[in-house]
Amino acid sequence: MAPKKGLLERLDEGAVIGDGGFVFALEKRGYVKAGPWTPEATVEHPEAVRQLHREFLRAGADVMQAFTFYASDDKLSNRGNESSKKYTCAAINEAACRLAREVADEGDALVAGGLSQTPTYLSGMSKQDTQKEFQKQVDVFVQHQVDFLIAEYFEHIEEMEWAIEVCVKSGLPVVASMCIGPEGDLHGVSAGECGVRMAKAGAHVVGINCHFDPFVTLEGLKKMKVALDAAGIKVHLIAQPLAFHTPDAQKQGFIDLPEFPFGLEPRICTRWDMHRYAREAYDLGVRYIGGCCGFEAYHIRAVAEELAKERGKLPEGSQKHEQWAGGLKMHTKPWVRARAGRKYWENLKPASGRPFSSSMSKPDNWGVTAGDSSLKQKTAATSEEEINELRQKVVNGH
Repeated sequence: MAPKKGLLERLDEGAVIGDGGFVFALEKRGYVKAGPWTPEATVEHPEAVRQLHREFLRAGADVMQAFTFYASDDKLSNRGNESSKKYTCAAINEAACRLAREVADEGDALVAGGLSQTPTYLSGMSKQDTQKEFQKQVDVFVQHQVDFLIAEYFEHIEEMEWAIEVCVKSGLPVVASMCIGPEGDLHGVSAGECGVRMAKAGAHVVGINCHFDPFVTLEGLKKMKVALDAAGIKVHLIAQPLAFHTPDAQKQGFIDLPEFPFGLEPRICTRWDMHRYAREAYDLGVRYIGGCCGFEAYHIRAVAEELAKERGKLPEGSQKHEQWAGGLKMHTKPWVRARAGRKYWENLKPASGRPFSSSMSKPDNWGVTAGDSSLKQKTAATSEEEINELRQKVVNGH
């Protein structure tokens, strides 16, 4: 069997489709705890993680990203997380790498090892302390021979640069994506400058993931592209946004919305939104196109179907689907049969969500970020007294 093409070679040739969101999907299915959002399911329920990988592979994903989000040791021990007493970062990440490789080898997919922002940095600790957390994760990824590394979900460009430095030493291709919007990082660094600094730090692919919807994310990527072009820097771009509409979210994204995390369903993007997202991303020059929180397999399938002509193939998951709702021609009801086709669905304006819904929510806008005392790492569980203090802040307008 010929060796698989690597990430950078694939990006040079055309679009690479990422997978979707794991922590949100597995939380809904009962395998992840909302709050810490840590991936001990790789050890506790490997069959659930394996099956989700398979769903994304069938939907057309070219990358099986190991389920290692927020798996650093400091995150596992933060604020009473019981996982730290059972598992280490190494154990979780090793299991994640094995699962991702098993499924990737069922198709032509690559395996990515991912690391994300740390409580160590948010607590104001040193570069050396922060990079120790990254190094422990990268060591596992190298040992398990992942195909490339992703540094994702970083709110501050400084911490992202520290992560890239560690990743580059591995000799593997490095992807870097920040969870920011068009306004830039939480310390006021513009989106454009973030893109340039990621590239100068050594990342081969730069962009944005999480916190914002596909179309807000693309606005941020446009700014990155302008800055990269002005600096004469040639790198590939990545977009892996939320599957929730967030036009009203402020600088900190969907975490600021009062619906986060349990009331976001009325904001979910349709598969037709994802067709539009894939086309706009591709036309902008983005070649690594995937998803983050809220992205289910059918969203990734929509991305793969939209780019089928460019990629020269449809995903296996389209066999029972028939692109552009062609299967509706077989429906019993004539008015549903009349909906079989692209034109109907592209022009549809879906209802706003829940019947008799309230007006749009207002972001919390606390505005705290790295260095604030409320973000400092604690191994002890959050007490009721501390929760009451936070509630009082809400009543008093923070």
